[in-house]
Amino acid sequence: MTSPLLGEFLGTMVLILLGNGVVAGVVLKRTKAEGSGWIVITAGWAFAVMAGVFTAIACGSSDAHLNPAVTLGFAARTGDFSKVASYFGAQLLGGLVGGTLVWVHYLPHWKETPDGLSKRACFCTSPAIRAFVPNLLSEMIATFVLVFVIGAIFSKSVAAGGPVAGLGPYLVGSLVWGIGLSLGGTTGYAINPARDLGPRIAHAFLPLSGKASSDWSYGTIAIVGPLIGGTLAGVALRVLGVQ
Repeated sequence: MTSPLLGEFLGTMVLILLGNGVVAGVVLKRTKAEGSGWIVITAGWAFAVMAGVFTAIACGSSDAHLNPAVTLGFAARTGDFSKVASYFGAQLLGGLVGGTLVWVHYLPHWKETPDGLSKRACFCTSPAIRAFVPNLLSEMIATFVLVFVIGAIFSKSVAAGGPVAGLGPYLVGSLVWGIGLSLGGTTGYAINPARDLGPRIAHAFLPLSGKASSDWSYGTIAIVGPLIGGTLAGVALRVLGVQ
């Protein structure tokens, strides 16, 4: 029953359910976690990545990308683009379902939260200061770091020195935590087109009273920036010979 596409779908779904779930817990009214802040959000996303990677591997995807930018980056690194389209579709669908599950889980709290922007934040990212080029660069830089360091973590030279395979999901989760803390304050660190686009689509169609627009003009940055950054990281890994 397991398969790579099922693994990518379920892993991304778990990633979004837990990742956007921690945002909802912090920003929605009358939750137990209301107002607990950025440290809680970044930690929650780190654990969400760890859980998503384990889920993807167990359900058939040894790649456990969960992210079109990672898929495209590693395709650029190897020159093999055969998985890109199918993985993109599974990841996007996982993001859409995960975002919908966040809505279901916090169902009574949407009515208690009057601010439409806070509701949208539970689904997708937005910049602290809206400026096209800086926002795009932020997403490119953060995603470059994500893909490049993942490549370093699983490189032969690093793997030869310790049990990286078993620790991989924890290490990648720690990396995402670090990116959130260090680079996430500008745009909310989408660093994953499926993480932003799938839930943004869910936000557009779900019956949320008093919701803001889904801000599709910014959504383009959260898709294009990570794809460029991931591709550049993959090319850099290939040029440097990191295997």
